[in-house]
Amino acid sequence: MKEQKFEFNYQVFDSIAEMMEADKNLLLEARKATNKSYAPYSHFHVGAAALLANGEILSGANQENAAYPMALCAERVLLATVSSDYPETPIEVMAISYQGEGQPSDHPISPCGMCRQSLQEFEGRMKHPIRLILGGMEGPVYVIENVSQLLPLAFTSEELK
Repeated sequence: MKEQKFEFNYQVFDSIAEMMEADKNLLLEARKATNKSYAPYSHFHVGAAALLANGEILSGANQENAAYPMALCAERVLLATVSSDYPETPIEVMAISYQGEGQPSDHPISPCGMCRQSLQEFEGRMKHPIRLILGGMEGPVYVIENVSQLLPLAFTSEELK
């Protein structure tokens, strides 16, 4: 038997003030996008913003539904928008933020498993890494250089060939 280990490095900024201007602006767009959220059930508003390779910035927000499994996370709403409006254009960077009603938004959150799979698929399809910026409305910010790092041993399109 052989044992292997998976680990990755990521950057931690104490606050948005420490970040490069472009990354700071993208996180601010994700924070703004939380206001487009439809979250009457969870009251957890998530926004995502993407900088595309062509310079465009698009955003998306989570959209809930009374039939709860039909809800869409902000990341997947944004991926659908990018795929529809710019089908051949890679995402350079995606920022994700959130705010909960009556709860602090003072630390980064990470995409759910379904979103990790969707992000990994998009990254693979475009053959281009996506940097992730994760942060709340205040507090520390994480920067992850490649979304595939969040889904080790991923099931990919290669398995279907």
